[in-house]
Amino acid sequence: MEMIADILLVAGALGAGLYCYVLARRLSRFNDLENGVGGAVAVLSAQVDDLTKTLAAAQHTAVASTRSLDGLTDRAEGVAKRLELLVASMHDLPDPAATRAAAPQSFAQPEFAPAARQQAQQPVQPAQPAPEPMPEQPIEPIFRRHTATGGR
Repeated sequence: MEMIADILLVAGALGAGLYCYVLARRLSRFNDLENGVGGAVAVLSAQVDDLTKTLAAAQHTAVASTRSLDGLTDRAEGVAKRLELLVASMHDLPDPAATRAAAPQSFAQPEFAPAARQQAQQPVQPAQPAPEPMPEQPIEPIFRRHTATGGR
């Protein structure tokens, strides 16, 4: 009976040793950096590092773009205000037809005929008096700015 117990004990030890050997091989394949899960973990870790760097660069670019757009928007708003004032001031100018009548008809070279010389020596008639200024009216903006929230 002792001999059977010893044989069973040796068989159990050999079975446990074989089991440990198989587990060691599987674990080494599992942790293999080229083909196993260890390789996959290493690749994923490298990808996470690359994505982190890319995200940081994208955030930096977005911040720079936001600053640039803020500056351009402020500049555009200033130009829009100036354009509104210019368009509003155009309403105060006299009628172009009246301006043409007061201006000389042509800028051509004068003729050298005696009649033209006599006309050139005569005093120039004063221009028509300037039209009366229009009554003051409150200037309202011509362009309306809409906000993103929908308020007008």
